[in-house]
Amino acid sequence: MRRVKLVDVFTHPISQKYLNRSGVAHAIKVAQYAVQLAVKHEVNPDIAAKAALLHDIGHYEWYTDGEWDFEEYKKNDIHAIKGAERAHRLLIRLGEDRQNAKEIALAVLLHTDSYLPDKTIKKTSLQQIISSADEMDEEPFGKHHYRRIPLEEALHHVMQLDKEIDLHLMSEYRKSV
Repeated sequence: MRRVKLVDVFTHPISQKYLNRSGVAHAIKVAQYAVQLAVKHEVNPDIAAKAALLHDIGHYEWYTDGEWDFEEYKKNDIHAIKGAERAHRLLIRLGEDRQNAKEIALAVLLHTDSYLPDKTIKKTSLQQIISSADEMDEEPFGKHHYRRIPLEEALHHVMQLDKEIDLHLMSEYRKSV
């Protein structure tokens, strides 16, 4: 039984604040890809969905003269570091299992290597899934962060993911007994 559902994470005011900044539509699409990849690679889809949903909550908007400055962003971005800390704190606050919260935060931290001096870090399966799912939804110059989705539609997608995760976890449980 999951302590914290994806809908709990999504609807929390902290998530809403930062997801609206970094792109709700992108976060949900990455979560959908992450669940598919997790099932395929036998990784816990609940943890993957949460890490994917939260992967960009550390974003800072880099603007110059009122315009998005992609080059400035790429040069100075550390959103994964800030996002990992925010994700961990939020998940602990919501009552997530501490080990799961740590794994999710590390997946958020390592979903991109743009800020790392040495890009040869060996990633876990979960970390690679989040990185791959993010890449699957990227658009040039960060435009994926600006796609819009109505809140009701977003909530519907998140609840559908929760159902899919529950079905998968129940199926895996039945296989084990």
